[in-house]
Amino acid sequence: MSLARIYTRAMAGIDAPPVVVEVHLSGGLPSLSLVGLPETAVKESKDRVRSALLNSDFEFPAKRITINLSPADLPKEGGRYDLAIALGILAASEQIPATLLEQHEFIGELTLGGELQRVPGVLPCALHSAKAGRTLVLPAQNAGEAALCHQGEFRAASKLREVTAYLQGLQALTVVERAEPAAPALLHSADLSDVRGQPQARRALEIAAAGDHNLLFIGPPGTGKTMLASRLPGILPPMSEEEALVSASVYSISNQSSDWQQRWRVRPFRAPHHTASGVALVGGGSSPKPGEISLAHGGVLFLDELPEFSRKVLDVLREPLENGRIVISRANRSMTFPARFQLIAAMNPCPCGYFGDPSGRCHCTSEQIRRYQGQTSGPLLDRIDLHVEVPALPPALLQQAPPGESSATVQARVMAARQRQWQRQGCANAALDPQQRGQFCALQQADEDWFLNAIEKLQLSARGYHRLLKIARTVADLNGDEWIARPHLLEALSYRSLDRYRPG
Repeated sequence: MSLARIYTRAMAGIDAPPVVVEVHLSGGLPSLSLVGLPETAVKESKDRVRSALLNSDFEFPAKRITINLSPADLPKEGGRYDLAIALGILAASEQIPATLLEQHEFIGELTLGGELQRVPGVLPCALHSAKAGRTLVLPAQNAGEAALCHQGEFRAASKLREVTAYLQGLQALTVVERAEPAAPALLHSADLSDVRGQPQARRALEIAAAGDHNLLFIGPPGTGKTMLASRLPGILPPMSEEEALVSASVYSISNQSSDWQQRWRVRPFRAPHHTASGVALVGGGSSPKPGEISLAHGGVLFLDELPEFSRKVLDVLREPLENGRIVISRANRSMTFPARFQLIAAMNPCPCGYFGDPSGRCHCTSEQIRRYQGQTSGPLLDRIDLHVEVPALPPALLQQAPPGESSATVQARVMAARQRQWQRQGCANAALDPQQRGQFCALQQADEDWFLNAIEKLQLSARGYHRLLKIARTVADLNGDEWIARPHLLEALSYRSLDRYRPG
């Protein structure tokens, strides 16, 4: 046999398109040519494969070797094709049988000694190979990722010799066992009961969780804004397996530390520093990689000290907040990464942080406050539904305050409200389209006139008006009410603290 075909997979965002490695041996001067749009790391694989074969006691054919990575117009990068190329050369030179190759896919990087090294993006490969009905052979270091996929068959190997012995029928490869989800009690270490006082902020957090609304905390330093935000993942509904696998696929291609495999059913909580660049936040680079908004997919993106972020960096969030995805375009390709996250932000009301404090500690001028708050654009603030004040509380009052409700108690109410929303309209309230909003957020005529008058006084945009309607709908759902009434509208309007902080 002088022609062999081996199946493997490329990495294109969180997708894993199939790649066929074709190896042809022919007469002529010994040479090896690699075609099919390989990048530098792939071109170097011929040297790694040659040494790996020789050090694994195989013969490297002294023939003209042509290796094609099909499809030819798909860019290939990394060392993930090493194992497939090595097996293709062995099958074409009849050093191993080709009988089992059709039912398998192979992925892994080889060392010069023939050991298999981990590669990024194995989870998307596992998901797609399971759909294709083939067994995926992968490095043992990647077995934890494949274990998250509850369909398909996966086998792990640590050396090239183990794979060839398996294909020759001499020994079995380790079967990757399915990973069992961790108990819910072990997933969240931060509980909402740790937060004392701040009843309005706690209530706003519950509303944000129930309706999938974005939230902004405003208040002086040390009032618990970060503490409250970090408790949001614990009161959100548990992730479905489909949601969790999409989120885990983003981590798989991002070369994150392996602890994400133990917490893959936990909604992510990402808190980038305010010095983060636009690329770090939304993704990019010469070879596009996901940014913080994609790593937060299915979970929470927390932006502390919101006005300290670059305005240009923040404005790139506007499209993902609406569409739930980010498209990164380059000259030769574009990548689409998921980015459906819940935005929680925190800010001080002024540069010193104490504007509006009864003690009169703030000495910031109106111009300084206006410039500080102007760092965040109006269109972005319009996309944040709830603006909630988190005031400073005296230490004595905090000590006397009883422990609040636990995350589990609040989560039960959140899940009940979400269940009403899914039964009624098939999505969370924050995602209502105009037609659904008109149908499910309808008001009595007197309430509508009163509400429009309030919106006019607050000088809110049409988007702000519609978002307040959705918040009122969520408040009604938490209360178990079928229709929006004036008390729900009043509570929704109370979550516009930023308007009161603006200096006159």
